[in-house]
Amino acid sequence: MKRKVRVRFAPSPTGPLHIGGVRTALYNYLFAKKNGGDFLLRVEDTDQTRYVKGAEDYIVEALQWCGITPDEGIGVGGDLGPYRQSERKEQGIYKKYVDQLLESGNAYYAFDTPEELDVMRERLKVEGGHSQQYDANSRNSMKNSLTLSAEEVQEKINAGDPFVVRVKIPCDEEVKFKDIIRGWVTVNSETLDDKVLFKSDGMPTYHLANVVDDYLMKITHVIRGEEWLPSGPLHVLLYRFLGWENEMPEFAHLPLILKPNGNGKLSKRDGDAGGFPVFPIEWKSPEGETASGYRESGYFSEAHINMLAFLGWNPGTEQELFSLEELVQEFSLERVGKSGAKFDPDKTKWFNEQYLRVKSNEELAELIKPLANNTDEKLLADICGLMKERVSFTNEILEKGKYLFEAPTEYDAKTVKKKWKDDSPQIVADLVPVFSNTEFKNEALETAFKTYIEEKELGFGKAMIAIRLAITGEGGGPSLFEIMELIGKEESIKRLNAGIENIKKEIEV
Repeated sequence: MKRKVRVRFAPSPTGPLHIGGVRTALYNYLFAKKNGGDFLLRVEDTDQTRYVKGAEDYIVEALQWCGITPDEGIGVGGDLGPYRQSERKEQGIYKKYVDQLLESGNAYYAFDTPEELDVMRERLKVEGGHSQQYDANSRNSMKNSLTLSAEEVQEKINAGDPFVVRVKIPCDEEVKFKDIIRGWVTVNSETLDDKVLFKSDGMPTYHLANVVDDYLMKITHVIRGEEWLPSGPLHVLLYRFLGWENEMPEFAHLPLILKPNGNGKLSKRDGDAGGFPVFPIEWKSPEGETASGYRESGYFSEAHINMLAFLGWNPGTEQELFSLEELVQEFSLERVGKSGAKFDPDKTKWFNEQYLRVKSNEELAELIKPLANNTDEKLLADICGLMKERVSFTNEILEKGKYLFEAPTEYDAKTVKKKWKDDSPQIVADLVPVFSNTEFKNEALETAFKTYIEEKELGFGKAMIAIRLAITGEGGGPSLFEIMELIGKEESIKRLNAGIENIKKEIEV
């Protein structure tokens, strides 16, 4: 009988959630929903020394903003959540399986001190060994239950000596597993070290807790970042050692998200240098430091998700804009590439522009209403309609269209210098009575303007830039006659008259 698809996203609460982590969560979510399965959110907090206060709440809020809703785990109430490994440790879940591995001879106690481990690594380095790790070659010279008698081991445990439990990697064995994205992966066990599975404080390491939880939670597919690919052989061995080979999940290791230049993994430092976020929402550390997020930078969550989906996956068509529901329908791991995906800040901004432009004027007006100083709602919606093809973010409607809310107090110096000619003041003055006696509608104003320049035998651009400067203070922008209709006759005429004097003063200065 085919098992129900169950996947999990399992971040560590060590700080903000990088967009690489969000993409992993997204791909898990899409795969689960495409296949009628469950998406679990589990916090892997086995390393309590790296735990950061507020990080777990941040993860939940970030995924909520993205629309990635877990079926079970953190952020879900009742019997379906939360799943925290630190709490599962208190229930004795992991100790049971450590004991099983010890009894079967697939794990052993190790009592080596940090100083003894340093000596071992230095010795192997001097000897010119291929590695300086705790493995099948070095373990027989160390202080562990493979070299000590059962009585000595028990004495040390009874005495409270610090210890760890290490996995016993077999010698010279080919470990194989099939990766959905990368095909067959084969690693010789000689390259693997005897990883620590359990610490004397009763806390499991990531490797053991990860495998045990995936088994107990009936996870069918492990979809995670490429950085976990080297851990794959160890996890495969643990499934075998614990007798769970028939219930081992399928693996899919996602490609890295690379810097814009393609050289290395995308980091916060790259975002700081390039002026773009690498976190979904703003992060405030316990120490008071902040890092910008896509939400606070004005991105729509739909655009953010659409952008992330394309960092590693392609639909095989020319379509680029997908709702979350459409992504669910189209997504497949077979169309995820092996190679790293370069992050493109400009393309990211492009996605936001597309989502902004398909929103209604009324929707956009509602979004900027709190910043618009009680501007009439109908006027605000009309302003949004005029500006939305020229901006990337909603706040830019106010910033780039400030002349729609108030008369200019400054005039673009570069345009004034190049385009404001000796006869520009006269052109503006002539047009004041022309516009005053015209119906103040876009088409009527344009017709009156064209009639004037034909009669005066003036160039369209020369006359247009003169009145645009007077009305907006800018050298370019949306249709000037639509602007004039929006701000009305009284305000337009007032600005034309004021512009003649104000620009003259700026030139004289």
